[in-house]
Amino acid sequence: MKDITLKEIAETLGISITTVSKALKNYPDVSAKTRHAVIALAQKLNYTPNSFAVNLRTKESKTIGLIIPEVVHHFFSGVVNGIIAEAEKNGYLVIILQSNESLELEKKQVALLINKRVDGILMALSNDSNDDDHIKEILHRNIPLVQFDKISKLIPSSKVLINDQKAAMEAVQHLIDKGCKKIAHIRGPVNPQNAIDRFLGYKKALEKNGISYDSSLVYTCKQVTFEEGLAFAEQITQEHPDVDGIFAITDLVAVGVLTYCNKHEIRIPEDIAIIGFSNWFMSQVITPNLSTVDQPSYEMGAVAFSVLLEEMLGHKDGIVVPPKTIELPTSVIERESTART
Repeated sequence: MKDITLKEIAETLGISITTVSKALKNYPDVSAKTRHAVIALAQKLNYTPNSFAVNLRTKESKTIGLIIPEVVHHFFSGVVNGIIAEAEKNGYLVIILQSNESLELEKKQVALLINKRVDGILMALSNDSNDDDHIKEILHRNIPLVQFDKISKLIPSSKVLINDQKAAMEAVQHLIDKGCKKIAHIRGPVNPQNAIDRFLGYKKALEKNGISYDSSLVYTCKQVTFEEGLAFAEQITQEHPDVDGIFAITDLVAVGVLTYCNKHEIRIPEDIAIIGFSNWFMSQVITPNLSTVDQPSYEMGAVAFSVLLEEMLGHKDGIVVPPKTIELPTSVIERESTART
């Protein structure tokens, strides 16, 4: 079925296209009789406005693009919920794309959103993202951009994040306060800034407490998975049987470590204390339940959208809104996996 146009409604009723348009928009200078006739015919013919034509007039699409590494990840699902809730309040639709931690896919998705003429873009970079040219193209096109969680410091856009370095320091300090003296770190891939900062926080906490840094105690994930947690737990306990604490880049990896320890009758926290990062719901239900760093995912999404909205409204009015960085608070949550007496 072809789309019905204003012209066809106008010709059927013997009135001008302008009158049809005004009637549908409830203009006061159109008589009630004409307005009712136009609306009745439009409904009968299933007329819908041409959104592309509306966009050309208003210079708005009322859509935003959202690129995240994973939709199913607990943290990112919380972010998505925060973004969608705020977007709906403000009349925006959200196009959600998943990069699957692939730089090439991320580049294609950025190009797609630019071609779709979205009003703004929200991004958490993929682990594979070590080339910023596609992101710079967003700014070159004057499209408002807000990075969140996994960001590039080299891109002069607004950012909503946590202080990963400080949060990691607090997590490792928690292990030290519980009596841990030899602490391993399962870190993220070398590219993402949050993985870098959490690793630096680990090192700084050791330094602060007079514990020598040992590079052999650092294990690097490629995909940040449960399976890597299992595998690295085996390596750590075989290569360093005297390790008494493990700080993992995420709760998903930490749950893998905890599962290995349970299977091999390594007591938690008596033999090895374990702390994760993000406060995934599984951290509360696994046995023993997992100590972690609480990362405010829903709030991050809501704040990221509000920052983007401010920039989109400024862009619409020809006002340049300077980029800003908003840092959200975190906290260590102690559970059974570190609860030494």
